[in-house]
Amino acid sequence: MMVEITVDGRVLTVQAGQSLLEACLANDIYVPNLCHLPGMADPPASCRLCFVEVDGMPQPVTSCTVAVTGGLVARTDTPAVRRLQRSALRLLLSVHEVDCKNCPANKRCELQRLARFLKVGLKPKDLPAPRKTPAVDDTHPCFSFYPNRCVLCGKCVEACRRAPGETVMAFSRRGFETILYFDVNAAEAGRCENCQACVEICPVGALVMKAD
Repeated sequence: MMVEITVDGRVLTVQAGQSLLEACLANDIYVPNLCHLPGMADPPASCRLCFVEVDGMPQPVTSCTVAVTGGLVARTDTPAVRRLQRSALRLLLSVHEVDCKNCPANKRCELQRLARFLKVGLKPKDLPAPRKTPAVDDTHPCFSFYPNRCVLCGKCVEACRRAPGETVMAFSRRGFETILYFDVNAAEAGRCENCQACVEICPVGALVMKAD
């Protein structure tokens, strides 16, 4: 069923039940996001970037977790929304190794796009910059993983889950220590050789195919 909602003063006709984030993006209203993939049944809301204000709700909410209903009124560009988004981006950048000139995602990196849109510097000066070791994880037979580039958006895990065959990757540990875990046995069995879905969907160049 199609319903009408209002976003930033625009009246939109959208599918009832879809997420507000998807409704906005489908109508060329950009809402900052990192972890969103179309069709996700249970959005993780892990990046904390897609905040909007919705009438009737006391504070900004993540638009990926709001199901569209008729008459909904939302605003994507308010001081409170931008303040939350900039804080979330600064936290992500504080644990991201900013080395754009040596990164394969340079010029197409979602963090670069977000920083330009939100007017945030890529190297926060007022936050610590802890680093994970090792800097490169080469245990996977097909690609290298750079944990200090990873923003834990989960897109690679979701892409792997959706691909045919056995799931190869998942998150391991908690908090700052969270990393990607690889089922090397499944990968060596040929699961990853012709897929590369996780590498292609990574928004920050944290997964890189090996040269051989």
